[in-house]
Order: sequence, then structure tokens, then C-alpha cells
Amino acid sequence: MHGHRPRTPETEHSRRWFMNKALLAGGVAALATMTGCSSSSSDAAASASYGGPGGMPSGGPSGGPGGGAGGMGPGASEVKYADFVGVTTDGKVVDDLYSIHATDVSTDKVVKAAQAFLDGLTAAERKASVFEVDDDEWLAWSNVDGYQREGARMGDLTEKQRNLGYALLGVALSAEGLTQTRNIMKLNAFLGDSSGGGKETLTEGAYFFTFMGTPSTTEPWGFQYEGHHVAINYFVLGDQVVMTPTFMGSEPTSATYNGEKITLFKKETTAGLTVLRSLTSAQQRKVVSSESKAGDNFKAGAGQDNAQLAYQGLAAKGWTDAQRNSLLDLVRVYVGTMDDGHAEVKMTEVEEHLDDTYFYWIGETEDSSAFYYRVHSPVVLIEYDAQSPIAYGTGRTPTQQHIHTIIRTPNGGDYGVDLLKLHLENDH
Repeated sequence: MHGHRPRTPETEHSRRWFMNKALLAGGVAALATMTGCSSSSSDAAASASYGGPGGMPSGGPSGGPGGGAGGMGPGASEVKYADFVGVTTDGKVVDDLYSIHATDVSTDKVVKAAQAFLDGLTAAERKASVFEVDDDEWLAWSNVDGYQREGARMGDLTEKQRNLGYALLGVALSAEGLTQTRNIMKLNAFLGDSSGGGKETLTEGAYFFTFMGTPSTTEPWGFQYEGHHVAINYFVLGDQVVMTPTFMGSEPTSATYNGEKITLFKKETTAGLTVLRSLTSAQQRKVVSSESKAGDNFKAGAGQDNAQLAYQGLAAKGWTDAQRNSLLDLVRVYVGTMDDGHAEVKMTEVEEHLDDTYFYWIGETEDSSAFYYRVHSPVVLIEYDAQSPIAYGTGRTPTQQHIHTIIRTPNGGDYGVDLLKLHLENDH
């Protein structure tokens, strides 16, 4: 197995050096790398000029260097696998939420597809892509484009190898989840074409597969598919699947690429508004924060695996059936990126905790408004954040042309960590 990724004590120093190097390189990738595609950036970034076609801004939001809840991810705030707790409300994990059990939803296809992809790699590619099942590499993901990643890079593979990778995604994800992933990749390339910069990272090829453990129908394993604005973590144990954290975002969210009109996150936007508008005025007053929408309200992004996040807003207990169904429909949009059978298993888990599921909102509430919402229960955390433009558009006002989303399994469920612990305790 490939070992741990080398780390140095001077993480922050190295990150700043990398940011400076990126800025000198110019182009959109520089600013995205420095800010983590969030509203945080350095004063140097604010004075950067891109001058490329497509209405690129002459500057970006000002503030402290990247990092933060929605930003750089791995770095000073990175959590090691051995220290992983998961997202909690107060640092204390709620016990007995997850169990090893039969789901009656086969994982045979995803196991075979993963084996086929790995068998198609060269020995060197395979060695660089396979880690231990409990490796820190699980947690070493980032949503920024310039982050240095491990694994098999799609753009460096042959067409046959890439097709095996897409076949794996095709059985691990739903049809809609695969389409969304591919469209994010395409709009990443659109951004590179428009900006004139980031030719190595703002492409369809700058996405990476890593594998933790060996694909098996009985032993724990998983894979990660990751790049700019996509991070899919897929853990498998028997016929159980945990597909969190899964981060998906885009800037822009709507554009024409190679003659294809692509629009992303319409369902996520509309479903959030539907829940909010189903509530009474009194309920809305408890859901909608008095805060004004910031450029980045994200809390549980890359590098925030042990985030403490208190419940905010209003719980669904006491809601009408129609209101509760609209909330479940919203959750299903995010859960539904995974294959249909395991999505239904997850939705059953979500429904069991519906009374304790909180809905929270920051920002205005019109169809075109830039807003943030959160769905949060003991077993699911969803964030949607329309953010300030970094590379596409002008100004600093948040816009639906730059959206970040994430779904997590709180209380130790992410990356299948709790299931792996139970497996090791009970079966070994």
C-alpha cells in the first residue's frame, strides 16, 4: 500500500509560499487557490488583475488569507484520521446512531467497477493511488483548484482508463449525480478557457481518484474522487455505503461549454426556497437569521472534519406533513447524488430523526437571491451557500453564479469512520 502523504511542520509557511507562487503565475487559478473559492483572500489577491475575456474582475474580495470554514481545507486545520471525531454540536459525539447491518442493496457493481479501474492502471499509477483504509488521505481533500492532490489524474490517463473511471462513478452515483459531477468538470474547463489562466487545473482533466483499502464485498474499502469544486468520498462495508462528505460547487453555475448549455444547482436552489415558503410567518422568523448574507457563510467545508456547529433555526417537530415532506424532498436532492438504492437507505435514516432536523437560513428569499441555508440533524448536515464571485462576474456581492454545497454525516459517520470502528471491534 502507498504510505501517508508527506507532511511538514511548516504547513502554513508552505501554503503561503504556494499562494504567492500561484499569484505570480496569474490567471483565475491564482485567486481561487489563494481564497479557496471563498470570500477570504489576501490584500495581494484584491489587487490581482486577470484581464482575460468573459468579464473577469479586476480584483477579488479583501480580507485575511484563505483557510476558514469554506476555504483552503487541508493545511493548518487539517484533522488526522486518528483524531477524527466528526461534526458535532458541542464536541461530544451522539452514540449509537450507526450500526453494521444488511441493507439488501448490493454493492457488487461498484466493487467490480473499482477493481476494473484499478486493474487498468499501470503499476506506478496504482501504487500512487492506493492507500490503507484508515489513511489520513481520506481527510486530505480540498475544493480549490490549485491544491496538490494524490492519485490517478484523469487528464493523464488513457481514454480507456478514463472510461473505466467514469464507469465506476456511473455505478457509485445516480444518473443525476454523474451528470452533475461531469457538468461541474465541464464548467471548470469553461472557467479555464474564459480566464486564460490555470491551464493545468481549470480543465476537465484535473480530477483525481484515490482508493483506500482493496475493493471487496466483505472487507471495508472506499474511494475518493476529487478536484476543483468536487470531492466525493465513498466508503463501502458489505452492502452499506457512506457517501459523505460530498462537496459540489461551481463558478459559474450556468454557461455554454462546447455548444452545451449547462446550468447547475437549480434543484438545490428551488428546493430550499420551497421549504422556506412552506413555513408560516411565525416559523420563518425562527428560521431566517438576522444576519446579512456574507460572501462566504460556509461552516463545514474542507478541513473542518471536527467542526462544532450548534443547531440553529427551527426543528421540523410540529411541522405539518406538507412542510415535513418539503424538507425531506430537499434532503433527497443531496442524498440523491448517490446510487438510488443506497440513497433510499440513507433517506430512511434521515426520516428517523426528522423531528430533530433543523432548517436555517441567511439572506434574502427571492428566486434570484443569493442566500445560505442549512439542514442539520444528528445524522445529516447539508449546507448551500451562494458566495461572492472570485473569478467570474464582477463585484463582491454574493451571487447564484458561485455556489458551494456539502452533505455530511455528523457524529463520526463521515468517511465511514464509525462503521469501520464497529467493524474492527466486532469482527476482528
